[in-house]
Amino acid sequence: MTTLNHTDVSYTVFYLLGIPGLEDQHVWISIPFFVSYVIALLGNSLLIFLTLTKSSLHEPMYLFLGMLAGADIVLSTCTVPQALAIFWFHAQEISLDRCITQLFFIHCTYISESGILLVMAFDRYIAICYPLRYTTILTHVLIGKIGLTIFLRSYCTVFPMIFLLKRLTFCRTNILQHTGCEHMGLAKYACDDIRINIWYGFFVLMSTVILDVILICVSYMLILRAVFRIPSQQARHKALNTCGSHVCVIILFYGPGFFSPLTHRFGHLISPHINVLLANVCILIPPMLNPIIYGIKTKQIRDQITYVLLSKTI
Repeated sequence: MTTLNHTDVSYTVFYLLGIPGLEDQHVWISIPFFVSYVIALLGNSLLIFLTLTKSSLHEPMYLFLGMLAGADIVLSTCTVPQALAIFWFHAQEISLDRCITQLFFIHCTYISESGILLVMAFDRYIAICYPLRYTTILTHVLIGKIGLTIFLRSYCTVFPMIFLLKRLTFCRTNILQHTGCEHMGLAKYACDDIRINIWYGFFVLMSTVILDVILICVSYMLILRAVFRIPSQQARHKALNTCGSHVCVIILFYGPGFFSPLTHRFGHLISPHINVLLANVCILIPPMLNPIIYGIKTKQIRDQITYVLLSKTI
């Protein structure tokens, strides 16, 4: 992409259209957004509360789940309130600095969630392959260090995007066909050469999310190899059942997210409202369903939720 001639205009204020082409349906579209956000907030807050207050849930698996719930709250809060403000109050104006801040937290939290899912796969590998050493390997100190590493990885990889965007001159348009801000979704409206943005975005994707997916696949290959060596069929079923919730969450998280980057490359072949809806599905669905999946499929969490609800009603 060659450098284009600049005009004297460099936009510092942008306008988010919401769902382009469906502006007259924004009120109705806001209903699933609002319901999903409320469920995500309540469900993940409950998981965090149980993880912190119930000593029986202070095992590594539940501590990682608490981290995932916290990341889910941040991810949904970075996007859904902005979308609801557009749908309900036509609050479409957003400054460049605020736009960059929003995309920083979205990308940072998304990468953090991917890292948490990776360590949860590692947790399942240790639990199944080295059950007697599980708590001695995954100590609370190590879990804290892992959490800090996940945060630093996401922060350090996303932080340069701020400067890559701040150097650009946005003179094409200040109308963003979206409910929120994304790195390449914003960069494509610049008049400068954005090849470095494209390549850095590709590097971040490959070195974080794609690498995490590969390592998760390797972890589950090792898990399956260990499980099928167990002579007892009942023990095999129990071992696989402990991975069921995690596999469901992985599919929910990476499934829609796999298609979202492709829409930037082949967006001209897809209707704009499909692009925006797909991007929002990636952020809406996992935070809403993750606590439901773990609440239903994990007996310890299900028992604690039942105890809390019954103690409130008695």
